[in-house]
Parts: sequence; C-alpha cells; structure tokens
Amino acid sequence: MSAADVVLDGFDRVQQAVGRVLEGLSTDQLAHRVGGSANSIAWLVWHLTRVQDDHVADLAGTGQVWTADGWADRFGLPLPPEDTGYGHDDEQVAAVVASSELLLGYHRAVYARTREYLRGVEPEAMSEVVDESWDPPVTRVVRLVSVIEDDLQHAGQAAFVRGLLPES
Repeated sequence: MSAADVVLDGFDRVQQAVGRVLEGLSTDQLAHRVGGSANSIAWLVWHLTRVQDDHVADLAGTGQVWTADGWADRFGLPLPPEDTGYGHDDEQVAAVVASSELLLGYHRAVYARTREYLRGVEPEAMSEVVDESWDPPVTRVVRLVSVIEDDLQHAGQAAFVRGLLPES
C-alpha cells in the first residue's frame, strides 16, 4: 500500500463522516447554533470542505472546485470567493446557510477531485517539501494528513452538534 493509498483511505473516512452527519437534516437544523453562538453543522461542513478544496488544489496546481466548478455561485454566500472560513467571526459563521444537498454535493465534488489527484500523484512526490515556512519543513504527505486531521475534527464537531439538535 502506497502513501497515497493511505491518505486516500483517510479522505474516504472524511467523506463517509460528512455523509452521515448531513443525512436527513433540514436547512434550519444545519444552521442551528448550540447556545446561539457555536459553529453550525453547515458552517463546519462547508469549512472543512473549503479547506480540503484549497489545500488539494494548491498541491495539485489546479483551480479550486469552489470557484472553478461554480459552487461559490450555487451557495451564494455573502463571503469573498477565496474565503475558507479561517478566523470567521460570529456574523460570518451565521452567514453560512445551505441545504444538506448543496453541502453534500460540494463535498462530493471536492472528494472526487481529491481522489483524482491522489490517484495521479507519483510516489516520490509524497515526500517532496511543499512548505518551508515550518520547522521541520512540510512534505506533501504531511500536508495531506494535516487536512485529514482537521477535516475529521470538524466532522466530529458536526456530529456532536447533530446530537444536540432540538427535537423537531
């Protein structure tokens, strides 16, 4: 099993977790914010998908699915197209409202692009340094594992919020 295969397994797990957390939820449930200020499921799934899209596109040297495939227009969020949610304040979190179908569609599109990228990456490229601003410098495989870790944390947060949703 190659490093790309292991990384792909991680992204498979993210995709499965996202599907489970979104299943059967209304737009209102997805927008619910525990205590009135916690991150909503919609924001968490949108953000984890935006980060994956941003980082994989950067590694692949391609455009992001968000802009290149029209997802930014479909969502119609009042945010700049390059926004990934990093550092969002309360108002920006509240602005991320979307249906489960839209969130899942975007996530599946990013997942498909991620799979395509990983199936084509050469084994020796996985150990290539992609970011020298860290000590130690970050390799391609370490960057991808970091994205998986961040995605799974946010998917877990979304699952937790789902468990706290008020009964309909």
